[in-house]
Amino acid sequence: MFDRETAVADGTTIIRGGTVYDGRGGPGYEADVVVRDGVVVYEGRIVSLRRFKDDVPSVAAGFECGIGLEGFRDIKEGDTIESFEVREIARV
Repeated sequence: MFDRETAVADGTTIIRGGTVYDGRGGPGYEADVVVRDGVVVYEGRIVSLRRFKDDVPSVAAGFECGIGLEGFRDIKEGDTIESFEVREIARV
């Protein structure tokens, strides 16, 4: 859930602050912004994850962070982001 202030990281990426409620996520993970009135409004990638202005590889549940999404600038207070990792598993 994103309930903190918004900042512009590099002129193109919007970093929005919030709290990780379950699991973990990080740059390279796929993301859906959901629960804006129950509708998926974005599907793409997480491109930035920060804690205390430092880039970090992941953030665990219960911690606050800032997150930037690839090509998506319309993140609003109250949006929920679900992230997931896509893995390719070799056949045996």
